[in-house]
Amino acid sequence: MRNMLDFSSWNALLTTLFGLVVVSLVAVGIRLVFMQTLQRRRERENRQINERLKTLIAAYKVLGGSFTGELSVDPSHLRELRARAPVEGEGEGISSNGSDRRRRIRDAVEAALSDVVLLGTEEQVRLAAQAAAEMVAGRPVETGALVVSLRDFIRQALDLAPIPASLPIPS
Repeated sequence: MRNMLDFSSWNALLTTLFGLVVVSLVAVGIRLVFMQTLQRRRERENRQINERLKTLIAAYKVLGGSFTGELSVDPSHLRELRARAPVEGEGEGISSNGSDRRRRIRDAVEAALSDVVLLGTEEQVRLAAQAAAEMVAGRPVETGALVVSLRDFIRQALDLAPIPASLPIPS
């Protein structure tokens, strides 16, 4: 250590101080690069978590529908409704407004289920795949269990307390 710090002359003193400054600047530079790398990685992870939560919250809103207690989806396509409708002239036929609403709901639920399959937990993916299979089979789809699972996951990810069991929320 004595050989590195030489204070015997002005020239040696300036060289020693210059060496200390250079070593300090290199150490600070390495630390800054290291910290920026860690910060970028953390920001990227946070963005991914935020996007996942946004997508799952949107899926929760679609699948939960309204708080009417009706958490099932009619998978009927417009062509199936037309086939079931009476022959033209014998009755009213199908209401385009009602079938259009059902079609939009079905399409939104399909999109929400695909988002859950992509970004959900293992349990949510299983429930979404089961609901998608029900839709493909043409049976009404009950989304209550998936809505509850999404609600619990989102509240846990946001560090919110679980909803008390005494509160009557449709499931």
